[in-house]
Amino acid sequence: MIYLDHNATTPPRREARAAMLRALRSGGNASSVHRSGRTARAIIEQARALVARRMGVDPGTVVFTSGGTESCSLALWGAFYGAQAEGRPISRVLVSAIEHDCMAAAVRALGERETGLQIDHLPVSTEGVIDLDFLAQWLARGSGQSLVCVMAANNETGAIQPVAPIEELTRAAGALFVCDAVQGAGRIEVAADYIALSAHKLGGPQGIGALLVRPGAPFAAQLVGGGQEKGRRAGSENVAAIAGFGAAMAVDAASEGRRLKDLRDQFERDLKEVFADVVIFSERAPRLGGTSNFALPGISAQTALMALDLDGIAISSGAACSSGKVGQSHVLRAMNVAPHLVDGALRVSFGWSNHLTDGAAAIQSLYRLRQRAGGRVAA
Repeated sequence: MIYLDHNATTPPRREARAAMLRALRSGGNASSVHRSGRTARAIIEQARALVARRMGVDPGTVVFTSGGTESCSLALWGAFYGAQAEGRPISRVLVSAIEHDCMAAAVRALGERETGLQIDHLPVSTEGVIDLDFLAQWLARGSGQSLVCVMAANNETGAIQPVAPIEELTRAAGALFVCDAVQGAGRIEVAADYIALSAHKLGGPQGIGALLVRPGAPFAAQLVGGGQEKGRRAGSENVAAIAGFGAAMAVDAASEGRRLKDLRDQFERDLKEVFADVVIFSERAPRLGGTSNFALPGISAQTALMALDLDGIAISSGAACSSGKVGQSHVLRAMNVAPHLVDGALRVSFGWSNHLTDGAAAIQSLYRLRQRAGGRVAA
């Protein structure tokens, strides 16, 4: 199998696997005071320090969770009910039109619980980048405590959002900023009041993530019980997964990012040479190095996915977190992409295990599919 779906999940790196095995051998509950418990606690705190170092924050801001979905949900819950407890309740929320389903669903759920909460949507350009002018105007015309939710980089197109200007605007307005950095973590700089992370996008294990909470930001725990994570997220810590998370975060991000960009750029050059009518989404926006989202007019995403799978090549049609379904992308619709192109959108995402030949194999498979369909290829 040639695996080109790293934005869905990245196979665990050997460093992460080794760290997890060491942690599993050590045993112990990190809340216990005996030697095994202290060993488990040391493993957790070492991983916490590695996550913090990669993200440029203090280790005390890192709250380990079960993954990106919980981190996004906890950020919203913690901000909303924390602010309420401090006597400055949040009255309105602005969420970008291209957020991952986990953030969009968490915002909807909060709105259903808190019926007086105003929820607005932040539009994006045709390149998939949020409208900063709209954000500035929204912040200026409102009253009361506000919450803004914008991801660092889109999981489908790879478009990097202007996180630094968003952080400046929200801070100046006294608003709170939640950033889903699951795709961009460790690859781009992110500053926000709440930052959601997930290990399996970086070569760590699935089922472990973190929420970074800026010191002084309002916060209320969502899971209560034993007081783990300094009372911010109860439940016995997943020591082995946390160890794997820390090890994955310790890998050199700069050289990896350059290599992935080279793979993506070569893939897209070859794609254009073979297919005269290929459309690459967010091509003119700053993008994550390993992500290419494109369409071949006349070929549906479902047909392409099946054809490539039969050839032993794994790609996707967008997000992988919708119960395995193949459906239209809300991200591309928000970018005003033509419906026939949305139906054919494919995503190739490179990762640490890929080489140049992998992208070439995917193009060859698509070429054979286009030939069988009688479609257009370059001369």
